[in-house]
Amino acid sequence: MEREEFKEKAKKSIDDLFLQIEKLEAKMHKAKADAKLKYKDEIDELKQKKAEMQGLLDKVEDKWEDVKLAFNESAPSFKEGFARLAKIFDKK
Repeated sequence: MEREEFKEKAKKSIDDLFLQIEKLEAKMHKAKADAKLKYKDEIDELKQKKAEMQGLLDKVEDKWEDVKLAFNESAPSFKEGFARLAKIFDKK
């Protein structure tokens, strides 16, 4: 995958994650008090990872290979976070 193609796909992934986080926050506000704490912790973690990924993407011009490796390694943690959130919703 070429640098610009990767950069474009990475930006789209980050944008998609931001939209998913916004949707989850909206659901969190409708949740019961005890579930809100779980949502908040998970969402905060996802926001932190999103910020980290954005920072890595910003460094693409300087450290292409390092960024590509780190981005690919961090993607599974987002999937895990969303899976945990999905389980919380399924319990309702």
